[in-house]
Amino acid sequence: QFGLVASMVPQVMAGFTPEGVLFQLLPGVAIAFRVDGFGLLFALGASLLWIATSFYSIGYVRTLDEHAQTRYFACFALALSATMGVAFAANLFTLFLFYEALTLATYSLVAHKETPEAKAGARKYIIYLLGAAKLLLLPAIVLTYNVAGTLDFRPGGILPAGEVAAHPTLLAVVFALFLFGLAKNAVMPLHSWLPAAMVAPTPVSALLHAVAVVKTGVFATLRVFLFVFGTESMRQLGVDTLALGVASATILLASVLALYQDNLKARLAFSTISQLSYIVLGGALLTTSGIVGGIAHITNHAVSKITLFFCAGSIYASAHKTDVSQMSGLARKMPWTMAAFAIASLSLVGIPPSSGFISKWYLAVGSVERGSQWVLAVLLVSSLLNAAYLGPVVYKAYFELPAAGHDDDHIREAPLMVIPTVFSAVLS
Repeated sequence: QFGLVASMVPQVMAGFTPEGVLFQLLPGVAIAFRVDGFGLLFALGASLLWIATSFYSIGYVRTLDEHAQTRYFACFALALSATMGVAFAANLFTLFLFYEALTLATYSLVAHKETPEAKAGARKYIIYLLGAAKLLLLPAIVLTYNVAGTLDFRPGGILPAGEVAAHPTLLAVVFALFLFGLAKNAVMPLHSWLPAAMVAPTPVSALLHAVAVVKTGVFATLRVFLFVFGTESMRQLGVDTLALGVASATILLASVLALYQDNLKARLAFSTISQLSYIVLGGALLTTSGIVGGIAHITNHAVSKITLFFCAGSIYASAHKTDVSQMSGLARKMPWTMAAFAIASLSLVGIPPSSGFISKWYLAVGSVERGSQWVLAVLLVSSLLNAAYLGPVVYKAYFELPAAGHDDDHIREAPLMVIPTVFSAVLS
């Protein structure tokens, strides 16, 4: 699949947009696919990281002797298919179908352990995502079709200038419905499904928080910003201010909440909520650099966060440790894993020459281009908070000794899990 996606790169770089219509339902409503640069970048990142996640999953489920492995890998494959559908959707209708298919495909992955806690987490996951899609996203799509007469994505937006001038309040409401209806983007207050989904096995968490589910949310959000509304309409309606405010609040609040989590996966979950809103913020800046920073962060965050989740899973599988307070001296027993964790942490903080620095640089330049100094302040404060919640993990692993009488002779690296972890760390 990665080979097929990569084979389209030369055509798209040459300015072509391969497309195909499966069938037409209504005028302007079809199940159709189109490959543009934005979708191709997302599909490349997802399909490449999926290879690493698949190898890692084999190592993880074999080490822990997980049950229902066939169902697990079948749902994994379905989730990748749905992600590709979202990446190459030519219109809102097609995107909606595959967006919902991804929710259903990942439900059993969240509930995989079949414990009461896993079932409760999966129930919250499905209620939030399906509920937001039906109550907010679907009405937004119907209203958009009534105003624009089409659901096809177009650079610069599909809303006629006359309609934007005639119905500013209605279209501002539609924008808000999209922003919160695409609940996979985890903007506050519709974010709590994401920490609840932490009950899933760690490779699923990597899938949810780095590659597929949340990235589908922010990808679809940017699609709506740039290909349904367009920068001019957003500026005219003033809805960019709403998106900037919601994204900034999410970035700071989620970073503060991450500081208080002792469970490593929970800390990484709140980190994901914060990092996703960088992407929403980039699109809402409406400047070239800001949008480039937002789009770049989809891939840059993916490679760094998947590394951190891989490390968390390796630590659990090898050492049976889940809390930050238990990480003392771990780097002596798991040097490759903790080195990968340190590299990915530097990337999330935004230290050059990591991938995270590139996207944060463009976001900072974009906020200056817009003249929004407060957005620049949000970016700087959040980077300090990133260091505050990831730094202690690295410090404990490298510079603290385990408690006396602590038996850690059984802890060692698992090759099938280390190789994908180092691979994604190198990408960071």
